[in-house]
Amino acid sequence: MNTPRFGLSLPNRGVLFGATSVDELLALSETAEASGMFDSIWVGDSLFAKPRLESLVLLSAIAARTRRVRLGTCCLSTFPLRDPIFLAAQWAALDQVSNGRMVLGACVGGSLPREKAEAEFAAFNVKLADRGPRLEEGMTILRRLWAEDHVSHEGRFYRFTDLTLEPKPVQKPCPIWIATNPKPELTTPRIADRALRRVGLLADGWMTDNTPVARFQERWALIRQVAREANRPTERMEAALHLMVNINDDRQAAFEEAVKFLHTYYSPAMTREYIEGWLAYGPPAAVVEKIGAYLAAGCTTPILRFASWDQKGQLTRALTDVLPAARVS
Repeated sequence: MNTPRFGLSLPNRGVLFGATSVDELLALSETAEASGMFDSIWVGDSLFAKPRLESLVLLSAIAARTRRVRLGTCCLSTFPLRDPIFLAAQWAALDQVSNGRMVLGACVGGSLPREKAEAEFAAFNVKLADRGPRLEEGMTILRRLWAEDHVSHEGRFYRFTDLTLEPKPVQKPCPIWIATNPKPELTTPRIADRALRRVGLLADGWMTDNTPVARFQERWALIRQVAREANRPTERMEAALHLMVNINDDRQAAFEEAVKFLHTYYSPAMTREYIEGWLAYGPPAAVVEKIGAYLAAGCTTPILRFASWDQKGQLTRALTDVLPAARVS
């Protein structure tokens, strides 16, 4: 097993309810990098469905405060709403500012609750049913503008002639991962298969969350198989798990704080059973054990989000008691 590449997921929605501040988010980024134990720092994305500090603006600030860690979106849920020409220019600039450290984690967006997703998409005159095709076409445009000159495109959603983007990203190619976690109970096998095959056919990495270990292993094998069949290299592909974490020697207290935090951060409709599956909680050994199960299933990049109002304290505890053990588990 290769050494895992740990990521830190910043709660940029937490500024709305006192869980963190802009200054703390930047300080957490600096601490994570200085520790040498984190390979990457990530921020979430949403405009109106789940408001927060805008992701690209926050990433630019973090890029200015760090030098080594990779930076990315976990995930860019507004990808289908953003003009891909403008996004290509913004992301190329971020890669220049960060000296080649950006990872674009993209997804189809439109997450639950559905009525909020529909309202957000309606503001941009975009149909929820077009999310997947818009993601695919947008990724094609980004990759071409980042790599080619005099690009022309005639697609279902976008059309342009003879565009040359400058400056281009430092990275060649600049990585794009796809975040997807189709729920068997909420979608058809055909839709789930298409979502996973999209990763293998188009992406440089896969991101998921709250996926049972066995399902994670099965889906990661399918994604790599699809990539190989398409003659795409798989050696450098990464499989990232976005995992909620609360470290506390009192296991019940850890769970209760995480439930309160996630109900506030996402939705009070989130069941305790759902949170249990998404959360590594309790004493350090219990957190290490859950992370280790995913590492054994093929996860290359565990991305940790602290489900707590004490972000600094949780990070300190993770650096002291969790990551050293998890890196060798």
